[in-house]
Amino acid sequence: MARDRASRPEAKLHRLFVALEVPAAAQLAVDAAVAPWREVFPRARWVPVENRHVTLRFLGGTYPRLLAWVQERVGEAAASRDAFETRLSGLGVFPPQGKARVLWVGLADPDGHMAALASALDAALAPELTPESRAFAPHLTVARSDPPLALPPDFVDTAVEPVAWRVERIVLFESHLRRPAPIYEPLAAFALREPSRG
Repeated sequence: MARDRASRPEAKLHRLFVALEVPAAAQLAVDAAVAPWREVFPRARWVPVENRHVTLRFLGGTYPRLLAWVQERVGEAAASRDAFETRLSGLGVFPPQGKARVLWVGLADPDGHMAALASALDAALAPELTPESRAFAPHLTVARSDPPLALPPDFVDTAVEPVAWRVERIVLFESHLRRPAPIYEPLAAFALREPSRG
């Protein structure tokens, strides 16, 4: 009986995350920066441009009964934080020492707006979801590799055009696992607060 209930569509968990979208001009700058490395490491799994975003909060498997609540809480977190400016800021890797499993492009957050937004999401979702344990580091994943890559020291010196843009909303996505890459479906967008003038 329990197995029957678990097999019903409404029992299937939704893989959710909250992210910032990256505009086309910034995506082009990312493409230009990583193009030489795509040739050097063709066997790495390079993230399709339509899947490149800045994750603020990964929710993981979420019960269907929580979907409406999650949207409400994400909306409240967005409304509590001001819109802000960011820009591309260079290449980096995870882990930061040794061979690299993840290659990314960083985003500038000098005033801590993205970090504060990630914290607001953590707090809003805490009644039902375990808070993120890792420190927030704003980045745009461009490639993953297993086995890890031995990168030359000059990788992190790769020039990235510092394209800037204004972040005015966040988006709740559902991830559908597919091959060769997952499909990210936007479920809802939430406007950030306009900063008061004066």
